[in-house]
Amino acid sequence: MKTKTLLLFATIAAITLVFTSCKKHDFPPLCGGTDDSTVTTIKVFATGLNNPRGLKFGPDGNLYVAEAGTGGTHFYTGCQQVIPPVGPYLGSDSGSRISKIDWNGTRTTLVDYLPSSTFQAAEGGGISGVADVAFIGPNMYAIFAGAGCSHAVPDVPNGVIKIKPDRSWTMIANLSEFQMANPVKNPNPGDFEPDGTWWNMINVAGNLYAVEPNHGELDKITPSGTVSRIIDISAAEGHIVPTALVAHDGLFYIGNLDVIPFTTGSSTVFQVTQDGQIKVYATGFTTVLGLAFDNHDRLYVLETSVAGFAPGTGDIVRLDQFGNKEVIASGLNFPTGMTFGPDGKLYVSGTGIGAPGAGQILQISFKCEEVQGDMKQ
Repeated sequence: MKTKTLLLFATIAAITLVFTSCKKHDFPPLCGGTDDSTVTTIKVFATGLNNPRGLKFGPDGNLYVAEAGTGGTHFYTGCQQVIPPVGPYLGSDSGSRISKIDWNGTRTTLVDYLPSSTFQAAEGGGISGVADVAFIGPNMYAIFAGAGCSHAVPDVPNGVIKIKPDRSWTMIANLSEFQMANPVKNPNPGDFEPDGTWWNMINVAGNLYAVEPNHGELDKITPSGTVSRIIDISAAEGHIVPTALVAHDGLFYIGNLDVIPFTTGSSTVFQVTQDGQIKVYATGFTTVLGLAFDNHDRLYVLETSVAGFAPGTGDIVRLDQFGNKEVIASGLNFPTGMTFGPDGKLYVSGTGIGAPGAGQILQISFKCEEVQGDMKQ
């Protein structure tokens, strides 16, 4: 059984585009009625993105988005490749980018010509590239998921890069090398990618932490480039495809995509301590790709699809301290990333799996209550 992590990317671009153009969101009921559900409104904030993934607000107040890009066209046979049917990959050292989006929703390219790769069309032809961005003070960092020799980008490994003021970049940590030198206990041989496929990266107390789904691990990367493992998730939980990562009150929270074929309710949110102890925090989710906390200690869980990986079936579930769940947004088209803005609104990478140019940033506003993101991270 194929268990390709972000094969997620198994979407058909034409279907995605048609669905996006005609899908209408089902909003929660209006305030003042008999239903006390949270009221949210969803609007398109920015368009024209190429497979948007992780996103963060920078210290300048602008939104920065990692875009997996347009994929690749070149094979490479000089190293171990991902086995069929997922591999071998088609690579490009210039198909991905990082975008800046201002408060008018205007997109400009911050950093261009970054690695991007595509797995086999028979398995959906999904795209990997820049996976996420993070800030330590004024300094911006990004993490690659679609680079490395096994993704047909032999000249650039998967790793963490630092963006310079002139928009050039330098690699501070070679994550391809780290994973090969430090294998996890229970990788899945059917879709194993030697260079990994990183997903989320966050800043906690001046260090970067990143989760990798294909191998199944949470690692720490210092600004000087030292890499160490917090936990081998595969050793504790097997091959569960951990994707989403957030920190809250000194603990990490990790959500998983799970394996293909996706089963409704099979994804979990785990709680991980700084020394790598893991336990279940909440269950019953489906294809989790994003996590965020608000300032009321409520967890927001981004599900990319709750109905067999069908377009327009993504949602956001809010979980309170007592375990009560509430769907606060639905009808989302393959959402892949989520963050709170300084305005207390949620910003979501929409159509994050699809045809280049079809990606959007959605803005989700709350009514009848005051919500702010957790600023303690």
